[in-house]
Amino acid sequence: MPKIFDFTRFSLRDLIATAGPTVLVIAVLCALAYVLADPQPPAVVRISTGQENGAYEGFAKKYAAELARYHIKVEMTPSLGSLQNLQRLMDPVSQIDIGFVQSGSTEQEDAERNGLISLGSLFTEPVWLFYRDTHDISELNQLKGLHINVGPAGTGVPQLFKKLLSVNGVAPDELQLGALENTPATVALLAGTIDGMVFSSAPDELLIQMLLQTPGIKLFDFTQAEAYTRRFPFLSHVVLPRGIVDLGRDLPARDYQLIAPTATLVAREGIHPALVDLFVQSATRIHGRAGWFQRQGEFPTASYTEVPVAPAAAKYYKTGPSFLQHYFPFWLSNFMERMWVVVVAVGALFIPLSRIVPPLYVWKVRSRVYRWYGQLRSVEQAIEDVPNNKRKEVYALQLGHLNGIEEKVNQISIPLSFAEELYGLRSHINFVRNRIIGLQGVIDIENGPATD
Repeated sequence: MPKIFDFTRFSLRDLIATAGPTVLVIAVLCALAYVLADPQPPAVVRISTGQENGAYEGFAKKYAAELARYHIKVEMTPSLGSLQNLQRLMDPVSQIDIGFVQSGSTEQEDAERNGLISLGSLFTEPVWLFYRDTHDISELNQLKGLHINVGPAGTGVPQLFKKLLSVNGVAPDELQLGALENTPATVALLAGTIDGMVFSSAPDELLIQMLLQTPGIKLFDFTQAEAYTRRFPFLSHVVLPRGIVDLGRDLPARDYQLIAPTATLVAREGIHPALVDLFVQSATRIHGRAGWFQRQGEFPTASYTEVPVAPAAAKYYKTGPSFLQHYFPFWLSNFMERMWVVVVAVGALFIPLSRIVPPLYVWKVRSRVYRWYGQLRSVEQAIEDVPNNKRKEVYALQLGHLNGIEEKVNQISIPLSFAEELYGLRSHINFVRNRIIGLQGVIDIENGPATD
């Protein structure tokens, strides 16, 4: 026995057919926006550090540990120092993404022209001039004729120290400037083969800690430190407090005035925005504590750098983490911050589409009923103006056609809310059938009873 009707709560097939193209378009747009927004940072970042056992190398290891928490590998590339790091960042062939650069190493115009951005100043790097106590030096012009090591050209110190000599009226050729790296230079100073050595570094460097406690080695006191900072804006005046090295032994025995550029994190302009956030947040944890030359929270900062500061970094230093970063893990907050434009665009697209889909769904379901009206109409047309001698044959043929239509209509599966249309179609089929049967009866009457 054929089933009469099959009703469902809704037609999943029709829903997919009507809403599918819309969903597909939105999915394609979301995928394209995801590719363009690129919310996820790269898995590897390359940083140019500094000399072996130096402060830059030590801090780079701390950044590597911080970013490892987010499954990002930091590849460290040793260098001579600040100037070589800067050269690598300016080199388009170099694969370096970020590096430590000392303030005063470049000009703002050069940084902008080479597409460099600063992620902020991290800490002060005082200029340390150590010399043997056989010399009595209170002014830089008293260095004439001495052998002073300023390090390799890649460190940036030779360039800085020559500027300091120039404002003291000393030409570089009036003393012997050495180019040894810090470790062999320290050995040479202790052995007495050089008279002094100058380098710029954070006090965390082991060589500084050692030299400050070595008998026979003195630290130069920049008594005119404030004047130097006025001549060179990238320098700041810092004080090495009495007893900071060893309170018990009162080392040093007095305050020392020092001048200091700052170490900055400099990156290529195209660095992924998520990496900017990660490095800035890591810098706050690594460099935010109080130190020999800084108060709690003084560093990192957007100040003391001639390289343009990245907008995201400047915003972080001004207002702190974003609202989402306060309440969500970094990967999720970063994803939402990068994709919010897409969410708004999809929302704007969804509103008009949501008004189109329901009518399409209704039309799709009703079309499964209404399409039979075309065949029903063809049956009616077939029984119109039929020659008398063919009426009986045509009526029988169309009645069979009509029975076939009804059988197929009875197999339709349709949501219950559209039952009225289905029952209406069935009644119309019966109407046409009754009409054909009525016409057959007329034929029988016209022909009269059969005679022998």
